[in-house]
Amino acid sequence: MVSVWTVTGWQSNLLSEIDYHTFLLGLIMDLRKLKTLIELVEVSQIAELEVSEGDSRVRIIKNTAVAPPTVFVQPQGIPQQYIPTLPAGAVAPVPPPAAPAENPPPEPQGHIVKSPMVGTFYAASAPGSPPYVEVGTTVRQGDTLCIIEAMKLLNEIEAEVSGVIRQILVENGNPVEYAQPLFIIG
Repeated sequence: MVSVWTVTGWQSNLLSEIDYHTFLLGLIMDLRKLKTLIELVEVSQIAELEVSEGDSRVRIIKNTAVAPPTVFVQPQGIPQQYIPTLPAGAVAPVPPPAAPAENPPPEPQGHIVKSPMVGTFYAASAPGSPPYVEVGTTVRQGDTLCIIEAMKLLNEIEAEVSGVIRQILVENGNPVEYAQPLFIIG
């Protein structure tokens, strides 16, 4: 007996009956392995599993009905606010317009030194060392103010103008964003 079978895009030409039974036996074993892998993913904390064997490759991704946790990223200096997630199809109430601030905070006087990159702010050259500058320190243009570590590289941030450090706006070891104010020099 001679037949033609197509399996997942692979087509054999004229398999004999013995080849067909061997093929089916292998397929049944593969289905048992696949079922075992699916059960493993279901009962474990694994979210995704990919297994390769010979020319075969299987990828199993757990479908979780639970929504992923909400992550809030908040810049420094802004009060924290929790915004609850609404169920599907729900309409969010529109909050009343905020009243304008009667006395906005005064604009800082002096030159603002901003971060030229994203990284981690360090006030000193090494842990335990005195900081490069403190509030009240007189600096000249080109003096080192701090270090920003980005991708394992230490970048010295220099004063762009001469003056006195009026404010240090970032704490040692905190992450900083591009163009985030670091110092005010007056």
